[in-house]
Amino acid sequence: MEKIIHKSAHSPALGPYSTAVEVGDLIFISGQLGIDPQSGEALKDINQAARQCLVNIRTILSEIGLDMRNTVRTTIYLKNMADFPAVNEIYAEFFPADPPARSTVEVSHLPKGALIEIDAIAAR
Repeated sequence: MEKIIHKSAHSPALGPYSTAVEVGDLIFISGQLGIDPQSGEALKDINQAARQCLVNIRTILSEIGLDMRNTVRTTIYLKNMADFPAVNEIYAEFFPADPPARSTVEVSHLPKGALIEIDAIAAR
C-alpha cells in the first residue's frame, strides 16, 4: 500500500505530482530543484542551488522521521556538467560517509530555469 507524502511547505511541487511516495519501506522523493523557497526563483549559484536541493531532501526525510543516512539512491540532473566538481563538494557535506548510489546526467533544460535537480530514494 502506498502513502502519499503531500507537498512539503519547504519544497512545493510545481505540477501534478506528490513530493514523495512511500511504498513499503521505500520512499521515492520527487526531483528537488535548486530554487529559492521564498521567492520561487532559480538560484543562479550552483553551490547554493545544490545545497538547496539537498536541504529539501533532508527536510522531506525529517518530516517522516528519517535522515540523509536513509538515502539509498539519488539522481542528479545538471544543466552544465562543468558544475560536477562543485556539486560533488556540496554533496559530500550531506553524505560524509557511505554515500548512496548515484547517477549524474547533463540535461538541456530544467523547470524554472534551474541549474540542478536531485531526486532520491530512501529506505526505512
